[in-house]
Amino acid sequence: MSAELNKHATTDESLEQKRVVAAPDIFTTQSTEGIASGAQGSRQALHDAFSAFNQISNQLASSYHALEQQVAHLNVELSKSHESRLRELTEKERLANRLSTLLQALPGGVVVLGSDGKIQEFNPTALDYLGEPLENQYWSDVIKRAFSPKSDDGYDVSLADGRRVNISTCPLMNEPGQILLITDVSEMRDLQEKLNQRERLAAMGEMAASLAHQIRTPLSSAMLYTSNLKRVGLEEKDFNRYTIKIKDRLDHLEHIVNDMLLYSRSNTTGRDDEFTMSGLLTELELLLDEQILKSNVEFSWHDLVGARLVTANKQMLLSALLNLCVNAIQAMQGSGKLKVLSKQGSNASLEILVCDDGPGISEEKLNNIFDPFFTTRNDGTGLGLAVVRAIIHAHKGDVIVDTEKGVGTTFIVQIPLRELKENIPINSLTPNLEVSDEVRKRG
Repeated sequence: MSAELNKHATTDESLEQKRVVAAPDIFTTQSTEGIASGAQGSRQALHDAFSAFNQISNQLASSYHALEQQVAHLNVELSKSHESRLRELTEKERLANRLSTLLQALPGGVVVLGSDGKIQEFNPTALDYLGEPLENQYWSDVIKRAFSPKSDDGYDVSLADGRRVNISTCPLMNEPGQILLITDVSEMRDLQEKLNQRERLAAMGEMAASLAHQIRTPLSSAMLYTSNLKRVGLEEKDFNRYTIKIKDRLDHLEHIVNDMLLYSRSNTTGRDDEFTMSGLLTELELLLDEQILKSNVEFSWHDLVGARLVTANKQMLLSALLNLCVNAIQAMQGSGKLKVLSKQGSNASLEILVCDDGPGISEEKLNNIFDPFFTTRNDGTGLGLAVVRAIIHAHKGDVIVDTEKGVGTTFIVQIPLRELKENIPINSLTPNLEVSDEVRKRG
């Protein structure tokens, strides 16, 4: 019994020992499986991280490569733009140098004015014309110092040294101010005056035969009447009649000679007088008194210029107006209305209108009325209107004819007013006479 009990005890101890021995094996197996599983998870996370890193690295490399390409493209474009800009700058510099050289070599003066009226730039020719100083000087001050206008300047203006220049203006395109171009016209004016003089002398030479006929006719009549004065027993009334006829013929001869002299010398005004238009028209009325009394013409004049003084050759201008009025009286054949009007026209010009209500001038005659020795009257010299045109041209003006058949004729005399204001504007140095759009002929 006790042996069996011992056997069972021994068996129980063996089983207990086996349990005790087996228990550590179970714990060891579970721990190893946990460690293996954790290691596998770490490897997977690390693999995923490396994969993500590689993916991001590839993306960065692609972006960097694209950026490098874009930078390279921009560098190429920048290089092209830089080269193009350099070419443009080089071309502009070359053009600027060329324009500067051209400006220096121009035979005319160039002056650039700012918006304040001060001189900003000028070339050597302008300095030669206007003298020093010029830079940053007011143009109005330079005008007072450098210019000395004369009565016969017309469209031009005289410098203080006697040279005549023409001034034209042009506004600056993209900024306020203007450019002045000053051209020396002294030689051209001298040549023009010589040419006009030669043309007049040539016309006189060509018409010498006609003039000889014009002189011979009244001279022969005067000689005939003079021979009658030798008759014995001549009564006083016959003597007086012959004397009057002789005087009329001699007056006609004097008129022809005076017209010839006036025409040949009318290339220049000769002298300057200051007068008012009302005074001039009053003298004109006195000179026309005899012609008006012999006819039924109603004469009137009206002055709109007022007290302003006009500078011109008074006697020459009076002779021109007298010729126009006498022609008008003769054209009206002794009856009608003759009006003379003086007014200030556009662009500082003086206009004198001689209007009649005669038969008018036909188109075929209109083209020849200013030609020397052209006349439609048997007792005419043909120099009246030629003298008028020569006198007005000597004053740098124009003669315009406005005529209508059966209505009348108006001769418009335009001459520039030569009065110079103290603060003379730039544009007034280059006056321009305007002509209306009516049917008219320029003399």
